[in-house]
Amino acid sequence: MLHPAAAQESAIYRCGNEYTNTATAEQMKNCKLVSGGNVTIMQSAKPATKASGPTRSTAAAPIAAQRQRDSDARAILESELRKTQARLDELNREYNNGEPEKRGDEARNFQKYLDRVAELKASIARTQSDIDGLTREISRLPVNN
Repeated sequence: MLHPAAAQESAIYRCGNEYTNTATAEQMKNCKLVSGGNVTIMQSAKPATKASGPTRSTAAAPIAAQRQRDSDARAILESELRKTQARLDELNREYNNGEPEKRGDEARNFQKYLDRVAELKASIARTQSDIDGLTREISRLPVNN
C-alpha cells in the first residue's frame, strides 16, 4: 500500500474515466494532468474488452432458451385453458340454466337440491374466473415467431 505522500510523488493523469501515472505518449494526447488537492487512486479490475465479451452464439443462447421457455409456458397454459373450458361446458350442462335435474335423494330433501344448485353456480363462477386468468396470462406471453 502506498502512503499518501508517496502516491503524490509522480504526476497523475486523467484519461477519460481512468486515472494513471504511466500514460503513454499516445494516451497523453487525450489525458489531462491532475493538479492540486489530494488524489486517492484505488486499483480495480479492468473492464472487459469486446474481445473477451460474449460472442454472438453465446449471446443468442439465453434468447433461444427464453423463447423455448415462453413456448413451453404458452403450450401448458393453452392446454390448461382447454381443460378448464371443457369443465365449464360440463358444469353449464349440469346447471341447466339454474334448473338441474333432481337426483333421487333430493326428491324428499329440497334443501339438498338448493345447496347443489348453489354449489354448481359457485363452481361455474370459479371456473369462469380461472378461464379469465389463463387468458390474461396467455396474452402476456410474447407471440411465437
